Amino acid sequence: MTGTADPPPDNQLTEVGLAPEGRGRVLLLACGALAREILDLKRANGWDHLDLLCLPAILHNRPERIPDAVEEAVRTHRAAYDGVFVVYADCGTGGALRARCDALGVEMVPGPHCYAFLEGVEAFAARGEDEMRCFYLTDFLVRQFDAFVWRPLGLDRYPELREAYFGQYETLVYQAQTDDPALDALARAHAARLGLGYRRRLTGYGDLSRVLGQLG
Repeated sequence: MTGTADPPPDNQLTEVGLAPEGRGRVLLLACGALAREILDLKRANGWDHLDLLCLPAILHNRPERIPDAVEEAVRTHRAAYDGVFVVYADCGTGGALRARCDALGVEMVPGPHCYAFLEGVEAFAARGEDEMRCFYLTDFLVRQFDAFVWRPLGLDRYPELREAYFGQYETLVYQAQTDDPALDALARAHAARLGLGYRRRLTGYGDLSRVLGQLG
């Protein structure tokens, strides 16, 4: 797994038009941060009736733009498919993405964010107040830490801001989708850069596998 690079953070990954005709073709409209996980699940389960279109993962830095980007993609591609499924949770949109999906008549992944559904929404919620002061990373964010955390927050230029951003946290929790010692070491190094304790949980794909398995 570690030998395959993630797509560049701002790229759209497209597998549109590959699903065979007549099999309940479904378009997965997903966050680019989930590209590798979705492709792995497709290959492992033989879900050839699912196509994948990823919007840029960097949208998470401007979540108010996610509903419009999703709507544009749905309207562009839905006529070619029997269904469209949005592989985003709320993702900081304050319910706006759910409202937009309801208006468009498309389903989406349940949950507040990918940290919840990659661990399992019920399991994540059960931890509740025990992890109120935890900062989470997934496989993607471990690999893309500088692009999505360090540089956007200006910590490469103003490291003194670290306390302002992360002083309220105590622990970095790495929700590992894969059992990869190299990623574990990298995540541990990120925790040290942020001055946080470190905890790793092998979550696998959580609810993502179950939800996608119900499509088509």
